[in-house]
Amino acid sequence: GLVIDGRTLNVIFQGGLEEKFLALTKHCRAVLCCRSTPLQKSMVVKLVRRQLKVMTLSIGDGANDVSMIQAADVGIGISGQEGMQAVMASDFAISRFKHLKKLLLVHGHWCYARLAKMVIYFFYKNVSYVNLLFWYQFFCGFSGSTMIDYWQMIFFNLFFTSMPPLLFGVLDRDVSAETLLGLPALYKNGQ
Repeated sequence: GLVIDGRTLNVIFQGGLEEKFLALTKHCRAVLCCRSTPLQKSMVVKLVRRQLKVMTLSIGDGANDVSMIQAADVGIGISGQEGMQAVMASDFAISRFKHLKKLLLVHGHWCYARLAKMVIYFFYKNVSYVNLLFWYQFFCGFSGSTMIDYWQMIFFNLFFTSMPPLLFGVLDRDVSAETLLGLPALYKNGQ
């Protein structure tokens, strides 16, 4: 692990040592930045995103973490003693740090699975609808006449195809929460 303070980060950013800092951090399993300013926190996140081209996740519990949370791809705010500023600036909010494991391993896996199924459903729904209109044009001699009333075309997505996304979003769980917490390697399968 690597523990680095705000003064050292200041030297790194002002001295142009970002590449050496990243080379060092690649050999560490964990990097902890302590006693750093909000600007330094966001600069570290932006440096990692820009140089390593990876997805970043920031976790914070106070107003001093807002810029770091906003600089990351995914921000998680923890509601606590320091107020609700981090929660309001984040993508996800949790009440305690111990809930992070369930958020990532369980809800993250379910989100991957649901999104994959919904993308497939989206293509199926739109291809079937466009095919219907395409073949109708052969039937009517490419006159441009509409097969379906205008109000039905407008409300097609709202009324006729809204139930499957709602059911997938609420009920679809390919693996139970207990199994996902017991076998964290299943998270990689979802990706």
